[in-house]
Amino acid sequence: MSKRNLIKRLKWYYPMEMMHALITFPLIAVWLIFNKPFSDILFLLYGLVLCISILYQGQHYWKLKLYTLTGRTFDRNKNLNFFRNSKRSNLVMIALIPLVLVIQLYLNNWTLNGNLMLWAIIANVFGILEHINYYNRQLMVDNASDLKYILNNKKLKTASLAKDLLENKF
Repeated sequence: MSKRNLIKRLKWYYPMEMMHALITFPLIAVWLIFNKPFSDILFLLYGLVLCISILYQGQHYWKLKLYTLTGRTFDRNKNLNFFRNSKRSNLVMIALIPLVLVIQLYLNNWTLNGNLMLWAIIANVFGILEHINYYNRQLMVDNASDLKYILNNKKLKTASLAKDLLENKF
């Protein structure tokens, strides 16, 4: 993808990620808090918080990539530390998913609320996949260049953020 096309893409992509991190998912969480018993939504809220956190990191990363491409300055070391710390925090949150599930089950006398539990599982799995997409392997294949890479190399690309953290750069 050319630099010009990448800049064009990032100009709409990072604000969209930011909208989901700061508006869409928080509004869903607030609606749930006001409309459902806490004991029924704990696991779902946890998944939403995980998603919000990782989507925020993602939009921040894409914003910094846009800044790099357009010559805007920012504190690289501060941001590298932010992403390193975020990666560790994500892994802790992911490791706590089973515990939060057990707490919700305990609060509900070991019964499942089918529909809400399905959404909770989806939210938590989505959070895990977002972490993988940013910090390990690029799961999102949404352009011809990404598809061509997979077809030629028979594997997923290393995530851009993972490469930047490995190389200590943006």
